[in-house]
Amino acid sequence: MVKEFDSAAFLAALEEKKTLVVDFWAEWCGPCRMLAPVMEEVSDEFEGKAEFVKIDVDENPDLAREYSVMSIPCVMVFKDGAMAGKNVGFVPKEAMKEFIEKNI
Repeated sequence: MVKEFDSAAFLAALEEKKTLVVDFWAEWCGPCRMLAPVMEEVSDEFEGKAEFVKIDVDENPDLAREYSVMSIPCVMVFKDGAMAGKNVGFVPKEAMKEFIEKNI
């Protein structure tokens, strides 16, 4: 399951050193809406290995700025409080699974 996070929830999870897969997105973004079902499916397959969250860049511009999110969708993996990997743009399920596996 992919949870909706705001800045405070994201920073709290980072402090706890959780493994996070973060989807930076926006409601108006077509490729983001295409990626959403892919992320839901992949989150089920990685259950227990990482927490999957989505952050709306329009509602959390501070995080988008801090992590240099210039294009969306932008998926980042955070491990032990630091970014471990970044993938920009829509990718099919198999490619997303590969990216996440490599970075968690």
